[in-house]
Amino acid sequence: MAKADKSIKTVSKAASVKPLKVASAKSPAPASKASPARSAMMKAITNKAAPDAADDMPVIALDLPPGKLSPAMTAYFKKCQDKLGFVPNVLLAYAFDNTKLETFAALYNDLMLGESGLSKLEREMIAVAVSSQNRCYYCLTAHGAAVRQYSGNPLLGEHLVMNYRVARLNKRQRAMLDFAVKLTASPWSVEEADRERLRRAAFTDRDIWDISAIVGFFNMSNRVASATDMRPNAAYHKQAR
Repeated sequence: MAKADKSIKTVSKAASVKPLKVASAKSPAPASKASPARSAMMKAITNKAAPDAADDMPVIALDLPPGKLSPAMTAYFKKCQDKLGFVPNVLLAYAFDNTKLETFAALYNDLMLGESGLSKLEREMIAVAVSSQNRCYYCLTAHGAAVRQYSGNPLLGEHLVMNYRVARLNKRQRAMLDFAVKLTASPWSVEEADRERLRRAAFTDRDIWDISAIVGFFNMSNRVASATDMRPNAAYHKQAR
């Protein structure tokens, strides 16, 4: 995988699924004579024939040819392929410009995987709550899957995608997500009382910085994903169900 286009072609090939072929000895009956049961059956077959991965190609709606990956990013793509079984489409979307790709990946890894007083699950919960507020299809799909995986609770993932307020959250989690959503929806209204509520929920001032940085990152990422019609990898839909 020495070049970006080779990496992208490999992932695209792996993601593609051939349509299901349905053999039939006879032509289907005319619509006017088809029974309701047969009509329902044919509709089910037609829906089943659609490839699962059709929704994630092309990755974005912009025509941006892949650039040349640096050795570091080539290795990073290979690590994703080996560990996840695919390269996240958000990385493929940024691969037209290696500098932008490296910057995005470095910031993401620092915020979501680096040292922090926030657990990885809490960081993913913030990502989903913010993305739900912004109705970002890509991030809700990808990070909803991450919440399901880290928590071992598919219901929590669904609650956060739909409306975090219906989830059975503890005081710390609820304060964290209330702050994240307020900072997303009306950042000008955040004041000392909001920060103090986080402190009472056992967040340090460094934690408050991390929460705010994650909120800022996903508001940016949500908008880029929505502007470019970024499509999440089909594999996310089935993870940790």
